[in-house]
Amino acid sequence: MATSIPSLLRRSFLLQTLALAAAPVWLAACSRERTLALGIHPWIGYESIYLAREFGWLPTGIDLHEGKVAQDTLAALQAGRLDAACLTLDEVLSARAAGVALTVVLVFDVSAGADVLLARPGIPRLEDLAGKRIAVERSAVGGLMLAQALEAAGLAAEAVTVLDLRQDAMPDAWRAGRIDAAICYEPTASLLRREGAVALFDSRRLPDTIYDVLAVRGDRLPGREEALRALIAAHFRGLEHVRRNREDALYRIAQRQGVHVAEVRRALAGVSLPDAGGNRHHFMGPLDAAARRLNALMVQHGLLPRTDGLQALFDPSHLPGESGAP
Repeated sequence: MATSIPSLLRRSFLLQTLALAAAPVWLAACSRERTLALGIHPWIGYESIYLAREFGWLPTGIDLHEGKVAQDTLAALQAGRLDAACLTLDEVLSARAAGVALTVVLVFDVSAGADVLLARPGIPRLEDLAGKRIAVERSAVGGLMLAQALEAAGLAAEAVTVLDLRQDAMPDAWRAGRIDAAICYEPTASLLRREGAVALFDSRRLPDTIYDVLAVRGDRLPGREEALRALIAAHFRGLEHVRRNREDALYRIAQRQGVHVAEVRRALAGVSLPDAGGNRHHFMGPLDAAARRLNALMVQHGLLPRTDGLQALFDPSHLPGESGAP
């Protein structure tokens, strides 16, 4: 606090009493200023954050708001309840189109097979999806994956019936026979594979396109820079645990997600997890190229109302320095 204890002792008893009475309110206000409300939902690329929390590495200035799916995070962002969020790059573009000024400050992962279109065993080819019911989460990734899969199959959008389903609702819909295929990601993908689902299309067909990132609201960043840097440092510490103590990390992730260790291992094989140096590489060109490619694809398929100008979209200044120190 700006006022020292000796100076307080030189004041009158009344002033001391008033200052002490006001202190909890003042400290609470400071705490709110320092706290960064982070939206997060289950995804293998975000597990570094959950591991950091489990090991006590997550700074006290971070307030996790856990949703079940990406829509929960996006809704909380638009309602003003979040300062930052774990999202895909295309979801960031969608949020910006809706008026939420987001800036990407970290790359969690690049999908390389983790996002997948799964179908029942009796549907062996993409072309066989004609006339079938496909569950798709109302998100940019879901829409983009569907559009690209149909294009690869040579099918028009009208050739299939699209059902808007959240990821957590897909397993029950599958068991009830209400859907023939689903565009999903972990842990939903593993749950559907247990039911016999087979992969027809995955994000390897869209290389360097589906990025998972940490995005911050520009209007909420002032006063939270220290918390943001500490969060990013905690992420890299969690990521290091995945690399150095992989078996331990696999079991912890499997227990938290309620899946088998083998399924976590397969999920991790479907993503690239860049360290600080890898992040700097992506910010030096590939991330911008992906944003421009997504811009065009999303406008083309009606997933964005207009092209994003990409101003203030990226800011790598909060990443650790070359030495690895924050």
